Amino acid sequence: MQIHYQVNPNITTDDFIYILERSSLAERRPINDRTCMEGMLQHADLTICAFEGEKIIGIARSITDFHYCCYLSDLAIDETYQHQGIGKALVEQTKQQLAQNCKLILLSAPKATTYYPKIGFTQHPSAWYL
Repeated sequence: MQIHYQVNPNITTDDFIYILERSSLAERRPINDRTCMEGMLQHADLTICAFEGEKIIGIARSITDFHYCCYLSDLAIDETYQHQGIGKALVEQTKQQLAQNCKLILLSAPKATTYYPKIGFTQHPSAWYL
């Protein structure tokens, strides 16, 4: 298996929906609202994808200023490729695009709360949303 990573690749909305569906993240994303999905992809500041050949097998989609903070909005790995270090590699690739002290922030999917501490994240007790 030869996996390669691309920063800001030109993927389609269908590719984006496909990888969300293959990862189970689609359960928490508006995949039936095409306008929203297109906007999510088009207005992301940083997108890094993992590919096996031409097949998308993972994505890290972020909103960021590149210097102070980066919100990692989506980290999705095709379930058949999980537990192979691809998620960790996508996080590392994301960090490489940011200034040295830029904070990487995310909201975990309920099923992934035990994953993030394993790759170096620290849980924060006071996150809020409206």
